[in-house]
Amino acid sequence: MKTVGPYDSDKRKLLSALSHGSIFFNALVVSIGVPIAVMLVSDDPVVKENSKEAINFHINVWIWSAIVGFLTFISFGLLGFVLLPLLLVIYCGLAVWAIFHALTQPDTAFRYPFILRLL
Repeated sequence: MKTVGPYDSDKRKLLSALSHGSIFFNALVVSIGVPIAVMLVSDDPVVKENSKEAINFHINVWIWSAIVGFLTFISFGLLGFVLLPLLLVIYCGLAVWAIFHALTQPDTAFRYPFILRLL
């Protein structure tokens, strides 16, 4: 077991990766509960930062999905053929990048590029 200061490095990796990976659980409110729970139970500052960033990412996914859904609706589905796959690739890619960062660089919190941070 490796420790980083007073914090366990393996536990930090697991909880940070779990927070970022929760986006793959489902698109409902349940998936945002994972980083909220991790943020509430962990005392590790890096894990808390990763959890906050994952919560912000969830909120951004919901906002952009609503915008794309609206644009798809008003264009009779035509924009959905282009925007929905693009949105999925971008968000899945960002989440995989965040998980990789959490596992390979456990001492720093991951920051998603180009997202609105409410927390």
